Amino acid sequence: MVQTTNRFFDEVARLMNDAAGAAQGMRREFETLFRSQAERFLRDLDLVKREDFEAVKDMARLAREENEALKARVAALEASLGKTGTSGDPPAGGSGA
Repeated sequence: MVQTTNRFFDEVARLMNDAAGAAQGMRREFETLFRSQAERFLRDLDLVKREDFEAVKDMARLAREENEALKARVAALEASLGKTGTSGDPPAGGSGA
């Protein structure tokens, strides 16, 4: 009876080991399939890479800084010519009317 019980437990243990190995294999297959589908989905969305986004963000920041500097320069030039820059009037002598 003892030998039969041990054999039964050995068989159950081997069955559990086989089931655990199969479950791990299925998990790896699922992860691989999920990862490939996720990558394909992201490619189809035509998303921007982080490096490209950061580069364009830096370019926009530099353009804004240059724009602000040019605004200040134009304001200084208009002030030196005696204009306020806020009236919206055309420059003197600019039209033939």
